[in-house]
Amino acid sequence: MKNERISDFLQSRIEARDFPSAVYLVAEKGEIIFQDALGLAVVEPEKIEARIDTVYDLASLTKVLVTGLLCAKLIEKGEMNLSDKISGYFNEFDTSEKREITIENLLTHTSGFTGWQPFYLLMNERKNEPLKGLESVSVTDFFDSPAGERIRGLIAARTLENPVDSKVVYSDLNFILLGFLLEKLYRKPLDEIAEREIFEPLNLRDTFFNPPQELKRRTAASEKGNEHEKRTCIEQGYEIQNPQSQFRNRIVWGEVHDGNCYFMNGVSGHAGLFSTAEETFKIARQFLAEETVLLKPETCKLFRTNYTRGLNEARSVAFQLAETPDSTASKALASDSFGHLGFTGTSLWIEPETERIFILLTNRTHARELPFVNINSVRRRFHELAVEKLK
Repeated sequence: MKNERISDFLQSRIEARDFPSAVYLVAEKGEIIFQDALGLAVVEPEKIEARIDTVYDLASLTKVLVTGLLCAKLIEKGEMNLSDKISGYFNEFDTSEKREITIENLLTHTSGFTGWQPFYLLMNERKNEPLKGLESVSVTDFFDSPAGERIRGLIAARTLENPVDSKVVYSDLNFILLGFLLEKLYRKPLDEIAEREIFEPLNLRDTFFNPPQELKRRTAASEKGNEHEKRTCIEQGYEIQNPQSQFRNRIVWGEVHDGNCYFMNGVSGHAGLFSTAEETFKIARQFLAEETVLLKPETCKLFRTNYTRGLNEARSVAFQLAETPDSTASKALASDSFGHLGFTGTSLWIEPETERIFILLTNRTHARELPFVNINSVRRRFHELAVEKLK
């Protein structure tokens, strides 16, 4: 059933044009307590109302719902260790600067990597000079190698922004690398791994990378083109040689919004997952010791343990912790609650002691001129209203 205060609040934010639609779900001890769908999942090219089963581009929730969960499964089996060095798996990181980067560094965003790079631009450049940091590799060999190897090479070539273990800097690059590592260890593409290890065991029917076209009208639409990323590239000084081929100019609907993930054929460790609120809830339950069926209960400690004490942000394995200053959990959630956000306007927070799960899915990038609205205050108020009613 819906909660009137939550629904009224979110409807007011729809009317304020923060986002055109919202679907929320609040659960406790494995049971859904509140849920509702509001607004328009698609405004243009036609109007389609949001429903409880609307499929959303979850964006960076992929990092926890797929990549983080799969890493935890391997850690539990002893096939991956937090102390493992990425250079032990990919030799391009065996350099004096990057040799000590561990799996834990990638999972907690303490690797020192920059937050983002537009690989869809960098991969289209052809230069006569040696590739910085990859001088031993010929330019021809580099551009003739598989896309995954080329992306790893570009990440390896980039100078770290901070020393390893010195600061939390949220970075897509960490989870792109973890996605490659999972593929190496499982010897399968990431979407096939997720299907076998997560989607099939949980009997998920509306969760996937690259949603099928027949579900397009049940999928929330996103931005018209990639104007946000294009502007970001310009601001950061990247050369855009052919905007028409390097950036989409159509309504992004039924395909991933993130430019790098789209370039990687819709499958990556950092983005690309689509799902409904109810199926997101089914995966979220796997992070709770009392409810998980994919992990051993003790493995769930990974998600509520602070591995970055003394640094600028509290991070566990894959998640941010609510004790982080100004986290979107709000003060309503316990400090060991853990959660994650998605750029498209999605949010997941889990409070382990009460076994409460809070999911808010919006499509804030759709039918709106730039800049997009920062909806962190909306996320906090959503949690506050939900907890007030649950008490």
